[in-house]
Amino acid sequence: MLLDHAVVVNRHPSRRAVFRLSAGVMAAFREALDNRGFTEIQTPKIVASATESGANVFKIDYFGRPAYLAQSPQFYKQIMVGVFQGVYEVAPVFRAEPHDTTRHINEYVSLDVEFGFIENHFTVMALLREVLAHIFGRLAERYAPELALLNAQMPVVPGQIPAIHFADAKELVFQLHVAAQKGVDERGEPDLSPQEERWLGEWAQREHNSDFLFVTGYPMRKRPFYTHADPARPDYSNSFDLLFRGTELVTGGQRLHRYEDYLAALSKANLPTAPFESYLEAFRYGMPPHGGFAIGSERLLMQLLGAPNLRQTTLFPRDLNRLTP
Repeated sequence: MLLDHAVVVNRHPSRRAVFRLSAGVMAAFREALDNRGFTEIQTPKIVASATESGANVFKIDYFGRPAYLAQSPQFYKQIMVGVFQGVYEVAPVFRAEPHDTTRHINEYVSLDVEFGFIENHFTVMALLREVLAHIFGRLAERYAPELALLNAQMPVVPGQIPAIHFADAKELVFQLHVAAQKGVDERGEPDLSPQEERWLGEWAQREHNSDFLFVTGYPMRKRPFYTHADPARPDYSNSFDLLFRGTELVTGGQRLHRYEDYLAALSKANLPTAPFESYLEAFRYGMPPHGGFAIGSERLLMQLLGAPNLRQTTLFPRDLNRLTP
């Protein structure tokens, strides 16, 4: 009922408050990066090739040629690091994934960052921590009435967010929950399930008094071809997810930056080079070590407000069944 009649329901003070906070998140995100000399960019949302894979993109007819709605600005924001060194974008992204869950929708606002001359993914994690601290600080400072109306429990962003390697996280979950309950051993899986994320969030709160937890070093087989491998453990990546109150909020990491490494990575993934020629050109002529991250704006609000469904923090949601209003 709320979604069907959102054009009227959104006039209610509690609904207005959610979207005032949404505006505040975007404004604070921009402010944090402008203050650090980053340049805001806007990249195409109609693209010639899929960013991650061809299985979860919306294909469209572009004057008789196949094209796709962009899954992310990943390729373009990397290219622009060669122009401005540090860039960001606030824009919609599109995922043709047939999810029907409380935490997924098919169009959402992504807060993307990419920047150069990093040491590794820990440099990226440090910037992410600063950006989040700025966002939550600005919300507390400028949107107190809205936060009070919605009974929001504001998090404290630690000076250093606790981190755990993916392999250690899997083992921890197994020892604390699976082994004791004689459950299914999923230590060989290359990703965390939503339940495992919740358990890790509870552990971070209990052991570190933190609403946030970095999980680093996801297996390379789970990450896109442009992800930089861990030099010490090549089966794992220089990447991370940030969990906020037991739910994945941010994905990021270090990217490959050498042209030859891209050719090898595409070959290993059995991907042709032709669809990526314009992307690869940036690396052919030199790119600094770089990395970045993407925050889901609606999911950030969902976790901040304790909303049971992502659709409650999305202005006009688009999912498997909804194209209106």
